[in-house]
Amino acid sequence: MSTYVYGITAEAHPALPEGLVGVGDPPRAVRVLREGELAAVVSDAPEGLRPKRRELLAHQAVLSETGADGCVLPMRFGSVAPDDTAVTAVLARRAGHYRERLRALDGRVEYNVKANHVEEAVLHHVMAENPEIRARAEANRQAGGGDYEDRIRLGELVAAAVKGKEAVDGTALERALEPVAESVSRGPDSSGWLANVSFLVDRESADAFLAAVERARAALPHLEVRVNGPLPPYSFVEPGPAEPAGTDAGRAHGSAPTGTG
Repeated sequence: MSTYVYGITAEAHPALPEGLVGVGDPPRAVRVLREGELAAVVSDAPEGLRPKRRELLAHQAVLSETGADGCVLPMRFGSVAPDDTAVTAVLARRAGHYRERLRALDGRVEYNVKANHVEEAVLHHVMAENPEIRARAEANRQAGGGDYEDRIRLGELVAAAVKGKEAVDGTALERALEPVAESVSRGPDSSGWLANVSFLVDRESADAFLAAVERARAALPHLEVRVNGPLPPYSFVEPGPAEPAGTDAGRAHGSAPTGTG
C-alpha cells in the first residue's frame, strides 16, 4: 500500500486529534510514522487521487490540525511514497536538514500574494505616462480613428508599455512587502500574474504584514492584489524539491483554496 505524506514534524510534536482523517473517499485515517527525532504525518494513499477541491481541503485540514500545536513542514498535495518504510528512510537520510527547517520555520506562516493590472486603470496610467502614446491616440482621434496601420501601431505601443509596467509594478509590490516578511519566494513567471510571490511571516507579525498589503493596494490602485493565507510555509521547506524522494508530488502540486483576498 502506498503512503500519502502530509507533512513532517518533530517526534515530540503533540499527539494528533483522535479520529483525524485526510484524503480519499472514504477519507483515510491519519497516522504518524516516527524515525529518530522526526515524525511524518501520513495516511494510506487512495487510488486515482486527483486535485479536486474536496481533496485539497482535506490535505489542508490535516496540516492545519497538525500545525495548530507546533511546527509542521508541509508537503505539497499529492506527495506519495511507495510505502511507510520509504518515508522513514527519507526522514533518516535527511534528518539534519529537516531538523534545521523545523527550527527555522517554527512560529512562521506563509502568505501568497498575487497581482494583476486592472485593465482600464492601467491604460489610464500608460496614457498619462507616455507622450508618444498620447500623441498617436490624439492623431487617430482627429483622423476619425486613423487607418488600419495607425491603429495597429498604437495598439503595439500600448501593449509594450503595459508589459513594461507589469515588471515595474510587480517589483514595487514586492518591495513594499519585503520589510515586514522574513523571507521571499517567487512563483513561476508563467503563472498568469504579474506578481506571484510568497512571503514568510512570523505569526505575531501577521497583522503588520496585512496592513502593509493594504498600504500597497492604496499606493498601487491600478493593481488587483489577492492574498492567500495564513498557510503552512509550503514555499520555504527547502530551496529544492519539498517532497520526500520517490514521491509523485511533482505531478499534482497545489494548496487548498483558503485565505483572504
